[in-house]
Amino acid sequence: MIGEGAVRAGTAANAPSLVRASGGEPAGGDPSEDAGVDAAELEAAVARAERFFSTARWTAGVIGLGYVGLPLAATAVQAGLHCIGFDVSPDVVERLGAGHSHVGDVSDDQLRAALDDGLEVTTSEERLKDADALLLCVPSPLGRNRQPDMSYIEAAAATVGRVVTPGTLVSLESTTYPGTTEDLVLGQATVRGLELDRDVFVAFSPERVDPGNERSTADIPKVVGGVTPLSGRVAAAAYRRIVPSVHLVSSARAAEMTKLLENTYRAVNIGLINEIAQLSNQLGIDVWEVVEAADTKPFGFQAFYPGPGVGGHCIPLDPQFLAWRAREAKFATRFIDLAEQVNTKMPDYTAARIADLLNAVAKPLYRSKVLAVGVAYKPNVDDDRESPAWDVLANLASRGADIAIFDPVVGAARVRARGYEAVEADGLAGFDIAVVLTDHDVIDLQTVADRVPIVFDTRGAYRRRGLRADNVSTL
Repeated sequence: MIGEGAVRAGTAANAPSLVRASGGEPAGGDPSEDAGVDAAELEAAVARAERFFSTARWTAGVIGLGYVGLPLAATAVQAGLHCIGFDVSPDVVERLGAGHSHVGDVSDDQLRAALDDGLEVTTSEERLKDADALLLCVPSPLGRNRQPDMSYIEAAAATVGRVVTPGTLVSLESTTYPGTTEDLVLGQATVRGLELDRDVFVAFSPERVDPGNERSTADIPKVVGGVTPLSGRVAAAAYRRIVPSVHLVSSARAAEMTKLLENTYRAVNIGLINEIAQLSNQLGIDVWEVVEAADTKPFGFQAFYPGPGVGGHCIPLDPQFLAWRAREAKFATRFIDLAEQVNTKMPDYTAARIADLLNAVAKPLYRSKVLAVGVAYKPNVDDDRESPAWDVLANLASRGADIAIFDPVVGAARVRARGYEAVEADGLAGFDIAVVLTDHDVIDLQTVADRVPIVFDTRGAYRRRGLRADNVSTL
């Protein structure tokens, strides 16, 4: 939808389409002369597109209404744009249309406000033909062998190929390996004979959602890179209408690499502190005290904290996109591989520490009653996918422990769906040990320590909250 009389670059209202002939060269004339004219025409098309996306009330088409796409769609509407949100799941679209959000970062009230302001949610690809920008926000998981599963991005790109119209910006936001936008999206964006930088503009802008924290999509700067510098300029103009801060890089590959660097940096440093935590325990040193002391240095140090493993949709997965791409290039990612080895072993290390604490009071792990406190992948979110808590509990269960879970944020229904007993706040007594795996703010940790004889705090939560109890041990 083109609003308020504005005209997109590449549309018939601007000028006849100037798509190259099938051979890839300008049709007819002196090649050198055409090259100069071509460059001028491309610059003019880009300038028109920049002006349109900077000033018009254009329509964003968000493909995928999950934890990335739904906040982006709501933010676009809040910024005064039209938005068509597309998802292949009828159940998701039906719930969203009724004002029920399935994403923690978008409340029901925020969703209903966006719907009132014109957010359209649909399962119809045809509606995306009215979009001026197509923003791809689909999952990019790893497969069984920890290789990138590109099927969702490929499906979204194929949708682009069926609905793209002249003047459209196409931007991929899903985390992926460097080169994906060129490999999988560019061809579909131009499959209908549209010429890059004249009729269609293609870019990558990595999602940077921060579930469970107060930062919203509008608060987080956007990195943007086009498959060409011209496409990058158009994408930057469009994203500046959605978020106040946009950082334009030289290419889509640079933007793709930026996202992987951000989370690989975290994974490697978490691997380091997890190893330091194990060594500190061997030496009888409190690693939490050490990190707290080191963090007083005002330069050259950033605090990372140990835990029972790494979880979520980013840190355990994103470095593997880079490692996979590196293997293709015959390059060894030694830091990434070592960090993954350390981090993936932390659930087993955590389970071993639990067994040691029970052994110290003459209790075997077998048939001991273990209370798991929190199972989400991070505090204050209800998302338990990729959570290391499940790996810890699977280890304990395989050794005969009797496990129950207290997590008021994830909820009893999801705990039971995983095959575990769920307890409420009034049912914390009667356990041999409590293990704090996720420290939600709503959990009263003092009560846990008062009711359970041994507490193993894998998150340093008691120290951080200023709570002291003689029966609490730390990772």
